[in-house]
Amino acid sequence: MSPRTLLPLLGLPLLASACSEYDLADEGAWYGDTGDYGGAAGGDWEADADTDADADADYDDGYGSEDEDSYLALAPATTDVFVFVANPARNTVTRINVPTLEVITTEVGVDPAVVITTEDYGTAVTFNAGSDDVSIIDAQSLEVQTVPVRENFNQMKMSPDGRWVAVFHDPRVDDVDSSGGGAQSFNEVSFVEVATGEHHPRVVGFNPRDIQFTEDGSLAVVVSDAYLAAVDLLTDEPVVERIPITDDLIDPPEAEEVLLVPDGSFAFIRQYGVTDLTVVDLAARLVDQVAVGDNPTDLDVTPDGTQAVAVARGSSELWVYDLADPYAQPLVIPTPEDYVFGSVIMSPDNSKGLLYSTASGEAVYAAWDRETDVIDVYGLVKPVDTVGVSPDGRVALVFHDKSNAEGADPEDDFYNRYALTLVELDDFFPNPLLLAGEPTAYANTDDGEWGFFIMDGEPYVVALDYDQLIDHEITLKSDPVYLGVLPEGHTAYASQEHDLGRISFFDPDTGVVQTITGFELNSGIEY
Repeated sequence: MSPRTLLPLLGLPLLASACSEYDLADEGAWYGDTGDYGGAAGGDWEADADTDADADADYDDGYGSEDEDSYLALAPATTDVFVFVANPARNTVTRINVPTLEVITTEVGVDPAVVITTEDYGTAVTFNAGSDDVSIIDAQSLEVQTVPVRENFNQMKMSPDGRWVAVFHDPRVDDVDSSGGGAQSFNEVSFVEVATGEHHPRVVGFNPRDIQFTEDGSLAVVVSDAYLAAVDLLTDEPVVERIPITDDLIDPPEAEEVLLVPDGSFAFIRQYGVTDLTVVDLAARLVDQVAVGDNPTDLDVTPDGTQAVAVARGSSELWVYDLADPYAQPLVIPTPEDYVFGSVIMSPDNSKGLLYSTASGEAVYAAWDRETDVIDVYGLVKPVDTVGVSPDGRVALVFHDKSNAEGADPEDDFYNRYALTLVELDDFFPNPLLLAGEPTAYANTDDGEWGFFIMDGEPYVVALDYDQLIDHEITLKSDPVYLGVLPEGHTAYASQEHDLGRISFFDPDTGVVQTITGFELNSGIEY
């Protein structure tokens, strides 16, 4: 396939943008009571570690799984020169030249759901959910090679070295149409070698839920409900070894997450409704359990890569493991028992952790001081939908959907409305914003000075000044479908609904909007 017409933006008149701000109520009223909870090591580690995870597989605290949706669908794929944006409605991928803002589009498969670039910046790869294939795109020439994969997949991941992409069906992602007839497998992963386009389908285990790669790209691990598949990627063709991770192969506990130690020596597996984590020694192919408290609902690695943090929601605890020795006694920190916390997000500098729950319906979050292990609880205007942190760790973004806390006042301005709370993490001062629609994507500048988000069915980009906690509304000519930020600057871009292609660029430092319309058919610039 050949790329479509290139439209340079250089030398074009710039469009001024009028920015408006919400009229907010007194933000200080939204603080809840705070309390201090000191950290302590606890638990009979040796006795708990010998417990069989399957014996407690029916443990459930009644809230269901936590949802950590981060609004990052259709994440941009950046190179040192280009940004690639998938356009699912038009079956194309748009390449933006970062220095010049030149825009060029090429056709790919049907409904490109994911676009990723290789580590050497030379290639972009899309997974096309509607045509069950991947498109391998040369970043310079935009020449496209199409590789069919197995049917009914909905997710793709790339190895860090960019040599492989793995495509699979993740049951947590919005389902795809599987009504085409014939046989359908829920046990497969398609491995595609990017340089050659060779396709290697492999059976890994029922309901593969996550794929992680070692930092050198030599090994992939695929976690499913009953197996962990170790996939050797250094051989001519991927070699799969399936390792059982539970004694109950008939009704195994649901595997929700796999965490691969950075050097690839161990994998942690979190299952729902148990009291242990499963640890797999990938060198010795040995499976063991380590205690984790009741019903672990989240598992994350710290930003420095030295520790794993599990949230045991059922027993109101944080379990902190040393990744250099997964079997060593962990630090156990009690969380406030009067509240439900099932998820954690770490600040980039590793100084704080934010605890919250998307399942409890409580309008609170907690701040965990990593130096003292003290946990303070703060109130919010509404229950939590998802949480993000700015790249410099100064500001947290707490998104709220329309749900209300138990006993909420129907006359409250935020009742049955979408909202976003900006939280200054130095003093935890909140600024809640009432939103016109459901947020569908957000992005931050690399330096953490600005954030941006878009909403479903609303023709705006909202810019967030993290220094002042102030929002600015930028009006677009049509509804945005994807949002991103160009590297090494403050310019945001929004791909919008338009039959011939439309994209707008906004620089919050100048307040200027530049819009290109019709670039897919060379229709020109819209003023």
